[in-house]
Amino acid sequence: MGLDRPQAWLLGLPTAAVYGSLALFTTILHNVFLLYYVDTFVSVYKINKMAFWVGETVFLLWNSLNDPLFGWLSDRQFLSSQHRSGAGLSSRAVVLARVRALGWHGPLLALSFLAFWVPWAPAGLQFLLCLCLYDGFLTLVDLHHHALLADLALSAHDRTHLNFYCSLFSAAGSLSVFASYAFWNKEDFSSFRAFCVTLAVSSGLGFLGATRLLRRRVEAARRDPGCSGLAVDCGLCGEELLVGSEEADSITLGQYLRQLARHRNFLWFVSMDLVQVFHCHFNSNFFPLFLEHLLSDHISLSTGSILLGLSYVAPHLNNLYFLSLCRRWGVYAVVRGLFLLKLGLSLLMLLAGPDHLSLLCLFIASNRVFTEGTCKLLTLVVTDLVDEDLVLNHRKQAASALLFGMVALVTKPGQTFAPLLGTWLLCFYTGHDLFQQSLITPVGSAHPWPEPPAPAPAQAPMLRQGCFYLLVLVPITCALLQLFTWSQFTLHGRRLHMVKAQRQNLSQAQTLDVKMV
Repeated sequence: MGLDRPQAWLLGLPTAAVYGSLALFTTILHNVFLLYYVDTFVSVYKINKMAFWVGETVFLLWNSLNDPLFGWLSDRQFLSSQHRSGAGLSSRAVVLARVRALGWHGPLLALSFLAFWVPWAPAGLQFLLCLCLYDGFLTLVDLHHHALLADLALSAHDRTHLNFYCSLFSAAGSLSVFASYAFWNKEDFSSFRAFCVTLAVSSGLGFLGATRLLRRRVEAARRDPGCSGLAVDCGLCGEELLVGSEEADSITLGQYLRQLARHRNFLWFVSMDLVQVFHCHFNSNFFPLFLEHLLSDHISLSTGSILLGLSYVAPHLNNLYFLSLCRRWGVYAVVRGLFLLKLGLSLLMLLAGPDHLSLLCLFIASNRVFTEGTCKLLTLVVTDLVDEDLVLNHRKQAASALLFGMVALVTKPGQTFAPLLGTWLLCFYTGHDLFQQSLITPVGSAHPWPEPPAPAPAQAPMLRQGCFYLLVLVPITCALLQLFTWSQFTLHGRRLHMVKAQRQNLSQAQTLDVKMV
């Protein structure tokens, strides 16, 4: 019996669209989580201050360690060239394993998201367990999703094509932020709880459907030598790249870390990315503060709320244009151009001063959009580092998830440095201590504890001036540091083409070996 029309239509979807849809099912949950989890536990569940800080401290440690931990558990078999069973593992089998993992971890992520919105334990215990469970499943989903970007496609053009769909679906997923405003009510939580249940069910079913469809594509390519539509570049077609040879020994974590320490481009990249992660989270943490002290007298509350919502959607839409530039000029040149643009706009704003309101409003918005856009492009650079790591260390299979995990281990401290350094700089410039006024919370969250009186009117101009200098000097400093570190990064142009060619040759050589066996 033939396929019915809906099923046939689904099977006709491009592989890149199916891959990108996984970003939609993550984004619709994660943006709502970021906006409301603090407010829910503080205002609705009435968590006490000590339990809140204990939960955040444990979460900080777990958030830093789980990326490399899960990456190592996922990919350590690829570092060793001999399996315990003695059997080889093909690149197609690696992709299937990652897709199956997403099929399990995606619905579990949706369930852990649901656990925030229904009280089922003392507030402090529930806060701690929910944060760790949610972040654990989110890390597993992100690692395997990013690793698939390196495993499904080899050429820069095709990886950019995959990332294009990720940005498109992420922009669509960010619309859940706007929808959430209609349901959020701390006094009557039932409607918002029903909204979150709807999101979780949609996400869980979406993960199950998308991974099933992707798995069928991979399995169909195994039976079809023509490979019409598995990977966008058919990189897996006919490729049975075995992990396993008799002459090589297994590799330990210490040996792998020493290999990374000798990987020059990896070290320069994580140095640059640490600054980028810092700047992204600095913008997120202080975006409401800049609106309040620099623009609040000139824009309405509803306009400020719209700006907050657009700041979540615009980076994804803008990234679609950046990706088209990447196809033409390469990721390295586009990222370098964005660093130069950040430096130029910040210097212009510094010279113009805080009284040019239209320019100030444009700068605050563009600073966040361009910075977030750069963060999303850097995933493509990590996939190139995966290729170089495979070639430099003569691996039989790329350890994609592990390398993404190691990048996260080095760069995630930037999330912690952003609010700490930002509040210190503001206090240094103005003498105004935010912790004596209110607790800094994520964008969109209410203040967890009552605020003392606002600063005296005489201090207001100084505070506004301090916010302005913070707004422009941080991106200037970040841009200068990033332009230096990025200039030392050599995995572009001729070297990148050489690495791609060597990986392709390795694949063809291994395929030949398999056919002869």
